[in-house]
Amino acid sequence: MLTLPSRLDVMNRLGRAMADPTRSRVLLSLLEAPGYPAELARELDLSRTNVSNHLACLRGCGLVVASPEGRRTRYEVADPHLAFGMRQLLEAVVAVDEGVACVEDGCVCCAPGATVGVGQ
Repeated sequence: MLTLPSRLDVMNRLGRAMADPTRSRVLLSLLEAPGYPAELARELDLSRTNVSNHLACLRGCGLVVASPEGRRTRYEVADPHLAFGMRQLLEAVVAVDEGVACVEDGCVCCAPGATVGVGQ
């Protein structure tokens, strides 16, 4: 069973990983199916170096695992429970209080007219 400090560590690692739009895109792709860096780079229109750096971060956070396959390395979400939880999170409707400004300067997710909800 996870202790409070270890639960906080898990939440912080998830938050760090999902706070970056590119890492979120990589995670979303890996939720669909395992992937390889070169294919992820093409699919997401990113450089291979950029994808590799983000995959290294996601591995360091414990969210994805790498499996060598010959000369290639296959990446996938580290745990089926994590994949299930992320899918559930994507189905959640996020309530945004339109009267309160976002704490991040220049944030567009909470801007007037922004839509946040199922499938967003």
